[in-house]
Amino acid sequence: MDSRRFILLQLVVLWSLATTAFSLSPYYYQNICPQALPTIRKVVEAAVYKERRMGASLLRLHFHDCFVNGCDASLLLDPSPTIDSEKNSRANQNSARGFEVIDAIKAEVDQICGRPVVSCADILAVAARDSVVAVRSFTLVTILLNLT
Repeated sequence: MDSRRFILLQLVVLWSLATTAFSLSPYYYQNICPQALPTIRKVVEAAVYKERRMGASLLRLHFHDCFVNGCDASLLLDPSPTIDSEKNSRANQNSARGFEVIDAIKAEVDQICGRPVVSCADILAVAARDSVVAVRSFTLVTILLNLT
C-alpha cells in the first residue's frame, strides 16, 4: 500500500511540475526578446497613423485566421503547388488586407530579436490588439484637436 501512495505522490508532483513549466504566460516574450512587443506596437501605430483603416484590417486578418482552423497564421501562407492558401480564397479576395504590415512586423521583430523567435500567429494576435488601441488613440487625438 505504501508503494502505491509513493507512486501516486510522484505522479501528482510530476503532473504539477509539467503543467507549471509549460503553461502559457503573458510575459513569455519579455524574457526571450524584451523589445518584441514594443516593436510590434511601433509598426502597427505607424501603419494605422498612415492609414486609419489599417487598424480594422489587422483586426480582421486575425479574425479570419482564427475562424477557419484556429489561430495558426495559415492565412499568411502564400499559395503554391502544394498549398491551397486561405490568402487567395474567394472570401478573402479583394477583402483581406494588411499582409504587408504583418510582413514588416515580422522582419523588424526578427531583426530586433536577432533571430526569428516570435511566431506569426502571435504577431497576428498582438497586431490585432495593438491596432484597436492605436485606432482608439488616433480617434481621441483627432477629437481633442477638433475641440481646440
